[in-house]
Amino acid sequence: MSTLKEQLRADLTAAMKSRDELVKATLRLTLTAIGNAEVSGTTARELSDDEVLGVITKESKKRAESAEAFAAAGRTEQAAQERAEAEVLARYLPTQLSDDEVDTLARQAVADVAAESGEQPGPRQMGQVMKKANAAAQGRAEGGRIAAAVKKQLVG
Repeated sequence: MSTLKEQLRADLTAAMKSRDELVKATLRLTLTAIGNAEVSGTTARELSDDEVLGVITKESKKRAESAEAFAAAGRTEQAAQERAEAEVLARYLPTQLSDDEVDTLARQAVADVAAESGEQPGPRQMGQVMKKANAAAQGRAEGGRIAAAVKKQLVG
């Protein structure tokens, strides 16, 4: 079993003992999502820590999108609940890169692609640059932020 999944289970037990309903509900939903990911596909399998982290990231993103939707609809209580759940999940995610760090990462990815191809990449090579930038970010930055920084570097 992955150590991150074990940590989630241990934290769920602690939340149950301390009667922390928010953490308990959030971790139960997350562990259910992890279980669903483990049994999806043709055969059941154990997820690695990176895959568990991917599920947690996905769940966190769902909470952020739901909070925005509730806030736009004027449902502030539900939006606050979703934000609180996202904060619980954020404890398990790696710290996010700052905008300056994302820009530096994008600049380095452009330089790497330029060194490989022998010419300065343009917008047509965005996929190649994004592949390098996403690999360097290792889940510490949202794809949209990385894409915006890469696009800024490629266009000028």
